[in-house]
Amino acid sequence: MTAAPESAPAPRLRRAVRALLLDGGDLVLLRRTRPGRAVYWTTPGGKIEPTDAGPEAALRRELDEELGATAGPVRQVFACAEQTPELHRLNVFYVCRLVTMDLSRRHGPEFDDPSKGRYDVDRFPCTPAGLAPVDLIPETLGAYLQMHAEDLPGLVPGAAPVSADAPPAPRGRPAPRR
Repeated sequence: MTAAPESAPAPRLRRAVRALLLDGGDLVLLRRTRPGRAVYWTTPGGKIEPTDAGPEAALRRELDEELGATAGPVRQVFACAEQTPELHRLNVFYVCRLVTMDLSRRHGPEFDDPSKGRYDVDRFPCTPAGLAPVDLIPETLGAYLQMHAEDLPGLVPGAAPVSADAPPAPRGRPAPRR
């Protein structure tokens, strides 16, 4: 009789929610600066916790923690998976509009541990050209935005058209505190 082959432990599954957070014609992103890694950008969001009432509640909690922000109605628009031998990550993206943001209210474990690096807030025009130079993680998000960035404002529930008369916002720089 032969022994059964040892199998690797099953990878952990991490479900996360992420915001495609619009502020006027801009997409609000987090510039991540981590020791030993090239700078990259990502969307606000994170893991759905067992105490969250659901994905939308998790998204609103993450916006509060990472940006001190509140958002209007949300709509799911994209999902992608990332896999490593140890971890399978499922990211679900929701488009929404920024209502308020107060960076002095940011809190959470990522801000308590300096070894996790910096989480700086930047904004970029929500257009394929405006987002093209941004090194977005996950990479599939960058590909999605190249095809759909200009569609996002119209996908926000209850969306009002963005006024062409509004003054241009600063680009590729920290979002102003509200």
